[in-house]
This record gives sequence, structure tokens and C-alpha cells, in this order.
Amino acid sequence: MSYLDSIVLGLLQGLTEFLPVSSSGHLVLAQWLMGVKQQGVTFEVIVHLGSLLAVLVYFRVRIFQLLRSIYDPDFVQYRPMLGFLVLGTIPAGLAGVFLKDFFESIFSSPKIAAVMLLVTGLILLSTRFAPKVKRPLTAGRSFLIGIGQAVAILPGISRSGSTIAAGMLLGVKPTEAAEFSFLLAIPAVGGAVLLEFTELLKIESGFIGQYLCGAVFSFMASLAAVYLVLATIRRGKIQYFAYYCFAIGLLGLYLFR
Repeated sequence: MSYLDSIVLGLLQGLTEFLPVSSSGHLVLAQWLMGVKQQGVTFEVIVHLGSLLAVLVYFRVRIFQLLRSIYDPDFVQYRPMLGFLVLGTIPAGLAGVFLKDFFESIFSSPKIAAVMLLVTGLILLSTRFAPKVKRPLTAGRSFLIGIGQAVAILPGISRSGSTIAAGMLLGVKPTEAAEFSFLLAIPAVGGAVLLEFTELLKIESGFIGQYLCGAVFSFMASLAAVYLVLATIRRGKIQYFAYYCFAIGLLGLYLFR
């Protein structure tokens, strides 16, 4: 992997991590087109760390409030959200532990990624049927949104798209569903890093610079993507990303037919 490869893939992952268009699907297709071969999902974890840092920076105030609520009575109103995040993380955590080998076995298949991008498009279009009456985020709804995140471990299924869509279909306010989706990324990415920690230690010294470069560009692109997706959701235009997913998915099926 060259520095140019790491920059391109880092930017691609960062932009698509929080835009509801599947970062994993784009990375699988891009690596095949660019002829970049990686062992396992190590590079994916590295660039996801850049995305994780972007979330921590953007939501630093909310994260401070959540952590403070653990011990400070003045912040107790934020405490339920901590429970919701735990419940929303459980499905993906279980899937990651018990189905890790399965997910890794299909992670290098561009055809599967292309098909799943089409599925992501359908998921995003389904938000047109979201109920008009808005409901609060609850424990049950948090867990169901978490199931959407678990399904998104499949390459081509957008994590942000599936979780935001699940929240909207459950009646949660779109902006609240988006914020919950972004906060769910913190334990999800952290868990992925823990699962792959031993693999990260095996990175060849000659590639450390390229991997870190990818993480830096992923951070910058992810931060921009958070601002963009929130602005798009406020304008009620999330369905527009569905057409992009359809286009990329069909292109992928054509290229790897």
C-alpha cells in the first residue's frame, strides 16, 4: 500500500462512514479497483479509529455530559441515554464476537458489497414510511436500533443508514436518531478495535506510516461528513442518498460480474 492509496482510502472511508452510504462497501469495491490487498480488516480498523476521533471531537460536550451523569446529580437527566447506548450496543457486540469469522470471510467479496449497497438504498427509501407522530427514544427502541447496527457489520450495509432509518421508522425524531447513531459508533468502533487488537500489533513497520496517514485523512473526512449528514437530515433529504447507493451498487455488479 502506498501513501496515495492510504490517503484515497482514508478519505473514502471517512466520507462514507457517517454518510448513509456504507464505508465498508466502498472500501471493498475501491480496494479491488485499486488493486490494494490487505490482510483481514486491519486497515479498516485503523481508518475507523480516525472516524471515532471525529465523533469524539464533534460530540465532546454531549459525551462530557453523559460521563458526568454517572456521578453528578446535576447531570442526572442525561443518565438514561447511557443505558440506551448500552442496550443499542449489545446486538452488534454479540454479532461481532460470535460471527466474527463469518463477517471477515465475506469482507473481501465485491459482489456481496455491491448487492448490500442496493439493500442500503432500500433501507433509506423506507424512511418515507416513517410515522408522522414522533416518539421518544426508549430502551426497547434503542435495542431495535442496535439490531440495525448489527446487520450493518455486513459490507455494503450502512451503519449510519440502518440505525438512522431504524430510529425514524420507530418514530424517533430524525435529528435525535442521527445523534444516537453517531454516539453508538463510539462503543461499536471501540469494540472492533479490541477484537482486532492482536492483529494491529502485527502491522509491518514499513506500513505504519501509510496506515496512520489513512487514519488522519479519515478523521478529517469523517468530521466533515458528520456536519453534512446532520444538515441533510434537518432538511428531510436523507432519501437522496438511496439513489447514490443504487448507482454504486449497480456499478459494482457490472464491474465484478
